[in-house]
Amino acid sequence: MENQPRPTVPRAFDADHPPDAQIIDTCVHCGFCLATCPSYRVLGKEMDSPRGRIYLMDALNEGQIPLSQTTAGHFDSCLGCLACVSTCPSGVQYDQLITATRPQVERNVERSVPDRLLRALIFNLLPYPRRLRPLLVPLAIYQKLGVQKLVRKSGLLQKVVPRLAAMESILPEVPASAFAAPMPERAAARGKQRFRVGLITGCVQRLFFDRVNRATLRVLTAIGCEVVIPRSQGCCAALPQHQGQSGQARQMARDLIDSFADSNVDYLIINAAGCGHTLKEYGHILAEDPVYRERAAAFAAKVRDVQEFLYWAKIPVPLQPIADGPLAVVYQDACHLLHGQRISLQPRQLLAQIPGVQVREPVDAALCCGSAGVYNILQPEIAEELGRQKVENLLATGAVLIASANPGCALQIRKHLELTAQAVPVRHPMELIDAAIRGVKVADLPAG
Repeated sequence: MENQPRPTVPRAFDADHPPDAQIIDTCVHCGFCLATCPSYRVLGKEMDSPRGRIYLMDALNEGQIPLSQTTAGHFDSCLGCLACVSTCPSGVQYDQLITATRPQVERNVERSVPDRLLRALIFNLLPYPRRLRPLLVPLAIYQKLGVQKLVRKSGLLQKVVPRLAAMESILPEVPASAFAAPMPERAAARGKQRFRVGLITGCVQRLFFDRVNRATLRVLTAIGCEVVIPRSQGCCAALPQHQGQSGQARQMARDLIDSFADSNVDYLIINAAGCGHTLKEYGHILAEDPVYRERAAAFAAKVRDVQEFLYWAKIPVPLQPIADGPLAVVYQDACHLLHGQRISLQPRQLLAQIPGVQVREPVDAALCCGSAGVYNILQPEIAEELGRQKVENLLATGAVLIASANPGCALQIRKHLELTAQAVPVRHPMELIDAAIRGVKVADLPAG
């Protein structure tokens, strides 16, 4: 009897932009990505590496396996750090593959009820500063009255709702500036105006790291920038975009473009690494929007990370020491700055311009700290190990200060510094540049 053709499993991905088979075929499965993949380092499983996930994407495209919760788990374990893109000798665009896969998972995989509730909380709260702001008062009371210490010491939350405990464990101190008047909508350049720029203030950054935004504003005006800060601006869409919430991400991108529509700026400045990477992808995110396509591409072309911009524009004012003697600083590479935007040299050279600053290099500088947006909430076990390794490597440099250009990274690093009882401050590079311009010692800056 002739062999009958084997029936195939229906194509697992839907027709709405599945991973590109041509990009999948560029992977030669050499394994160079394994050494640089954080999830593979921790889990040690082939399917939790870029190469393994590409195998899965291919099999799903071909209808050889179903898109199940088990399969989705291997995609969920990806931090999206893009280290594999930097190291791949074949130039595989894994970033495009995982970006296409995540919306497929969100549309076609039924998640557990606790998972759905947590994700609903994250995506309906964190990217919306106006929704988050009313919670600042009870959060401040929770912290100031010592309830937070009792909750953490009891370990009860960790036992009952581990992922909610993971969210609480990185909760930053609510700063007094969160209740202060917002920054001005326009700030004049000091001295001769060289540029007119827009400042993107972020969502979580705006509330919990307002001092970084204010330091950035002072630096920009000091080097001759008129700065425009529309109050109507919201989230840049990084958080939903990284987690496959494509519809929400597209709407947020449109809204932000509209916020700066009449600003007539030369550049759009961002001081958060993950946000900057997404902002530069607006042309791709809205490529099929007939109304916003060209506007999105023009918007993205103006986006500059603040360190990238300062390195190019130069600092035309003298910098003063920010410590009474030599200051050993270790710079922590945020993945979406290093791998996503290829910005690494510029921050180091800017810091080295401050008199007395000695920039030190950690082992495994290119390895993710485990923050990765909300990864340390959704995948806390893997994130814990990566955070521990990162802090261990940073401390091994002997530096007395850590410079980090991404709010999520800063929270992750501070958490693990506290776990090791190390009182090493974590500062955004703009805080240090601002202090050097103003002649303020870093020890006199408000606590971070």
